[in-house]
Amino acid sequence: MRIAIATDAWYPQVNGVVRTLAATVTELDRRGWEVELITSERMLTLPLPGYASIRLAMAPRFNVRRTLGAFRPEVVHIATEGPIGWSARNWCLAHGVPFTTAFHTRFPDYAAIRTGLSAERFWPILRRFHAPARAVLAATPSLEAELNGRGIARTRRWSRGIDHWLFNPRGDRNEDLALLPRPILLCVGRVAAEKNLEAFLSAPVAGTKVIVGDGPALEDLSRRYPEAVFTGSLTGEDLAAAYRSADCFVFPSRTDTFGLVLVEALACGVPVAAYPVPGPLDVIGRAGRGPDGTMPATIGVLDEDLGLAIEKALRLDRVAAAAFAAAFSWERATDEFIAAIQEAASADQPEPASAFA
Repeated sequence: MRIAIATDAWYPQVNGVVRTLAATVTELDRRGWEVELITSERMLTLPLPGYASIRLAMAPRFNVRRTLGAFRPEVVHIATEGPIGWSARNWCLAHGVPFTTAFHTRFPDYAAIRTGLSAERFWPILRRFHAPARAVLAATPSLEAELNGRGIARTRRWSRGIDHWLFNPRGDRNEDLALLPRPILLCVGRVAAEKNLEAFLSAPVAGTKVIVGDGPALEDLSRRYPEAVFTGSLTGEDLAAAYRSADCFVFPSRTDTFGLVLVEALACGVPVAAYPVPGPLDVIGRAGRGPDGTMPATIGVLDEDLGLAIEKALRLDRVAAAAFAAAFSWERATDEFIAAIQEAASADQPEPASAFA
């Protein structure tokens, strides 16, 4: 099948969206799918205000139309609600090509944090964007339920996986982190206001707090919390070594739709401390024994008192954490992606009721 994937998030960005798309494309290639990627790599870009590392395509309509017209996809998957995503959406509507979308990021919440406006002001834009899609892919049951409640229907599950060759308890550890006072409390992700890092950095717990990642708040937070260690962005073996060096993985975000780093940390044998919010609840479960509560051992602690969650998580079994994460695979996640794509491309699939531009 010929599928085009349009995304505003792509390399050199380092985030869960890019890792998810890259792993999915690799798996699609392995299975013999013909994939055309539409990214900002060959377009004029400008940095997103407040996010110099994120560059958005400027006026991508012509480039997107030309690429899609030449490739002639049977179906298009639109991963992001940015300029490329809107251009691909409008091309599909104009040419009658079926398309799916994905809900990776809580843009209304992020926009609310940065503008001071209510998140409710931004949801109508998201509803309009996703309304004509034949399927809206969401990573977790709670996200599907939330989107349905927000008027974004036709959701389909698209879970996540990890690279088990890379993220596992065996292998090197970070020599620099190993020298720090223990316990080592690790957080990995974008260093930005919406990640709620101050809740972690201000938690009254012993040990060394380590932040792996880059972002607009890095300079401010490193100045305000000089006792913490900020490594900058790490990838590949360096990231896996950082995970293995930690005693507890701390996830203070309240706005993530999944939290791929949660599973990466668990796969490296690191128990998790987080808030009881969507994302952690879908991965760790309210009781810390998986979302269905059937794990024989606790692999994480969710509590509104993040400091207490950290203290409890430090007592958990690293072997159990790694065993739990073994169930997450990109092969299984891609099976779900393909099922949604094939259903969307089916000639028998009815048109969405609200397919307006």
